[in-house]
Amino acid sequence: MSEQNPCLTCGACCGYFRVSFFWGECQSAGGLVPDDLVVQINPTRVAMIGTDAKPCRCVSLGGEIGTQVACSIYENRSSPCREFEASWENGEHNPSCDAARAAYGLPPLTPPGANEPHWPNEGAEVA
Repeated sequence: MSEQNPCLTCGACCGYFRVSFFWGECQSAGGLVPDDLVVQINPTRVAMIGTDAKPCRCVSLGGEIGTQVACSIYENRSSPCREFEASWENGEHNPSCDAARAAYGLPPLTPPGANEPHWPNEGAEVA
C-alpha cells in the first residue's frame, strides 16, 4: 500500500458490509470488541451495531465516507475488520473493496504504479 493509506479517506467497507463475528471476540468473553457496540444475530455470532441492516454504517466509524474517516475502536476492532484489506494492499486485488467503493461512487483503487506513464521505448536511443 502507498504511504498514504487509502482507507483513511474511504471507509466504504464500514458503510457497506455487515460486520459479523464469533461472540468470543467481545470483551465479556475475553476478546477485544466492546460489548455495547454489538448486537446478537444468532446464538454464536454478533454484528457491529449499524451493520446488521441495510442501509448500514458501523457505529464505530467516524467522519465522512470518501473524504476522511476513522475507526473509534481501531485497536479493538473485530477479526473481519482486521482481515479486510484495501485492493492492492500486499499486491492483491480485492473485488469486495471495489464493490463497497462503487456503492459510494468512489473509483476502484489501482495497483501501485498503474497511473505512471509507460514508455515502451524508454531507454532506447533516438535517431
